[in-house]
Amino acid sequence: MEKIWLKSYDKGVPEEIDLNRYESIPHILDEVFKQYGNLPAFHNMGKTITYSDLENMSKKFGSYLQNELKLQKGDRVALMMPNILQYPIALFGILQAGMIAVNVNPLYTARELEHQLKDSGAKAIVIFANSAHILQKILDKVPIKHVIVTQIGDLLGFPKSFIVNFVIKYIKKMVPKWEIPSAICLKSALCKGDASTFKPVKTTLDDIAFLQYTGGTTGVAKGAMLTHGNIVANVLQAKSWINNLIESGKEIMITPLPLYHIFSLTANCLVFSSIGSLNILITNPRDIPNFVKELKKCKFTSMTGVNTLYNALLNNQEFKNLNFKTLKLALGGGMAVQKPVAEAWKKVTSTPLIEAYGLTETSPAACMNPMTLKEFNGYVGLPIPSTIVSIKDDNGKDLPIGEIGEICIKGPQVMKGYWNRPDETAKVMTEDGFFRTGDIGFMNDGGFVKIVDRKKDMILVSGFNVYPNEIEEVVVSHPKVLECAAIGVSDAKSGEAVKLFVVKKEASLTEEELLGFCRENLTGYKIPKYVVFKDELPKSNVGKILRKDLRGQ
Repeated sequence: MEKIWLKSYDKGVPEEIDLNRYESIPHILDEVFKQYGNLPAFHNMGKTITYSDLENMSKKFGSYLQNELKLQKGDRVALMMPNILQYPIALFGILQAGMIAVNVNPLYTARELEHQLKDSGAKAIVIFANSAHILQKILDKVPIKHVIVTQIGDLLGFPKSFIVNFVIKYIKKMVPKWEIPSAICLKSALCKGDASTFKPVKTTLDDIAFLQYTGGTTGVAKGAMLTHGNIVANVLQAKSWINNLIESGKEIMITPLPLYHIFSLTANCLVFSSIGSLNILITNPRDIPNFVKELKKCKFTSMTGVNTLYNALLNNQEFKNLNFKTLKLALGGGMAVQKPVAEAWKKVTSTPLIEAYGLTETSPAACMNPMTLKEFNGYVGLPIPSTIVSIKDDNGKDLPIGEIGEICIKGPQVMKGYWNRPDETAKVMTEDGFFRTGDIGFMNDGGFVKIVDRKKDMILVSGFNVYPNEIEEVVVSHPKVLECAAIGVSDAKSGEAVKLFVVKKEASLTEEELLGFCRENLTGYKIPKYVVFKDELPKSNVGKILRKDLRGQ
């Protein structure tokens, strides 16, 4: 089974990658800065920074972490920002200083943020001003010692910087009041870093680069330890796969998915930066009209996204009127690409929507459809170089071609394990070194992998994992709730939506009251779309609530 995929794809993709080509992510960055220094690297809200700018500012930030904050190699630094220029600057500064980046969703509630900061042991955080009030609520409960705050327009240059920040804060009132006396603004941090000398730190492929949090099998957020080796491997794997389609120094990549998400982090920020591309950062991709206006301004060649985003664009008439002559790669991941969306995309853009598959624990790419694919095939693709995909039964036995079982992945991109959770790591790793994905599927005789269903009860909302256990734990904490269960139901807009079944403890409980409680404790995409009150929930003979029976209803 291991080598079957090679029969299906003979376009020059190597069977194996050279893992010794780079020593670490900073090694890749050094090469990029030297080779593409004068080229534009990232663009956002009318401002472009070159790779030389990125090198200078990221090293200033690394110097600040080293010399002012006295942080050491291996210390964790959290990043809580949307897609703005400050993100790659801070990220590359952290990695070059030998520290570990902890990506945090800027929409997290105080409860979610508290857990992630405590679990990671992060000593510092770079946070979006719009989210600072959330951090303020839990700052005395977490190990954070240093807070660096940035506003959306900080790097746009005067007077635009002042105008944008003023409008966001005082006109649109998008920055809730916060007060953290010890906080420093990112611009000041860069100035302080510039006053000292950045000291290059030796990192190896075995060193941890990211703690990338995922719900895993239990719903409790766990940090997947992604090493420099994991990420370097995935960058090399992806580059070898798309090599015949791209040109170094000439690509313009549209980046609407948040860089704190593993898909965009690796594919856009790292893979395309490694070939000197320009990343167009879309700060708010839900604002489709303004998103389309950005697309009009450039001759973009590549784009990544989830099915729901592509669908939203296709339902915008201005998008359909764009010139797609330069577009050559549209990659879909994070959730299943739906056939009607893929077909409509091809009709509008004349470019196929290529589906890929991966997980946080695999850095993320594991399978990808060939770049030569002309029509949607319903498969998530072939195993990428140096990757073995095995379909196993519940006992870990390999199943024959065509038989359905759990998709398991082995390769240099598979995580080191879960941070401080050897018990959870053991649950997902087989004795022969495969990672159990929890996804059910099969491989055809051409080596293509198809996902049939998910083994776990995880709900996929707009490409984000939502775990019933977490929702249920929050809802049951409401004093008027006796018990509850959450399931996923089909949704035209988000792929899936959360449906909540509740047994009341007090008859006065209303749907409005319960949803308000959820909004206080859950990120937006985790909030139930449907609430059903019931007299009782179906249970097994040992008292376990049967979600499958609820789905059947």
